[in-house]
Amino acid sequence: MLAVIAAMRNEAETLLSQAHPLRESTLCGKPVFEGSAFGTPFALILAGIGKANAAAAAMLAVSALKADALLNFGLAGALSPQTEIASIFRITRAVQYDFDLSEVNGTPVGTLDEYDTPYVPLADGESAFPKGTLATGDRFSDSLADLPLLHALGADVRDMEGAAVAHVASFSGVPLYAYKAVSDRVGTGSVHEYEQRRDQALHALAAQMHIFFEEASNGKRV
Repeated sequence: MLAVIAAMRNEAETLLSQAHPLRESTLCGKPVFEGSAFGTPFALILAGIGKANAAAAAMLAVSALKADALLNFGLAGALSPQTEIASIFRITRAVQYDFDLSEVNGTPVGTLDEYDTPYVPLADGESAFPKGTLATGDRFSDSLADLPLLHALGADVRDMEGAAVAHVASFSGVPLYAYKAVSDRVGTGSVHEYEQRRDQALHALAAQMHIFFEEASNGKRV
């Protein structure tokens, strides 16, 4: 089964509005929607915002739903001011930029204790979208304080969930296909820009959803 993880209801609706039939249930307090879209059956878990919610949803997808592939999509902030609003990245590696054991292990920021690199790999392959690195942290603000670290990590976009899903997918041995639509550019004014442009980015997710499903389905057949 393809299990889909979305943080917010408006993100989930970009798929649910194109799916049929839909059956709603609850799994460990998380809403679950089962249906079919673009010829592929799926179960979508509405995770909630943040890394803990995302990891919990991913574990439910793998352990309770027995997912053989994961799909995560949503909104993200771009690290380059030149990146266009509503452009979409296929994420091929992710890092938790607010995870720091550097003073204990001497490892670079973002390096999980069981890893020797800050980056967790995602499913790769041919894609209709430019590939990028996702930085995930439990904060969203106008602050420029994180920019030097985000640039040093080579991040193209940041969000609050994706790397946590990638972590669970990695140690579970389940491929993760992830796509992020740019809703804002990180820096002063990013919160206002997000509020003004998120609908544009959500529309882009809905318009390209069939490609997300096609790439995930093709990847499962490899």
